[in-house]
Amino acid sequence: QVQLVESGGGLVQAGGSLRLSCAASSFGSTFRTRAVGWYRQAPGKQREFVAIILTSGSTNYVDSVKGRFTLSRDNDKKTVDLQMNNLKPEDTAIYYCYIDLGSRRYWGQGTQVTVSS
Repeated sequence: QVQLVESGGGLVQAGGSLRLSCAASSFGSTFRTRAVGWYRQAPGKQREFVAIILTSGSTNYVDSVKGRFTLSRDNDKKTVDLQMNNLKPEDTAIYYCYIDLGSRRYWGQGTQVTVSS
């Protein structure tokens, strides 16, 4: 069964850092052929695109996190990490990773990030 599991969330003060990880299982060799993305959802707000890493390793970020967040992937471990630096209170949200496989989008269960001012 295809599964994504996020980890690494927590409570941090503004200016601090966190490293989120998205681990994929049951993807086999397909993982390296798929882009992996992250969304976040703050309380009372719609889910927002954060970043995506393509199979080539190229990345794309929403403007609000450019220069602060960095994506990386390890195809052998089937993980994608989101390094978040200089965190701001407005980064507070539940962070979800996803992979598209065929016509279906697979989501993780999310990990909470809380940034205090």
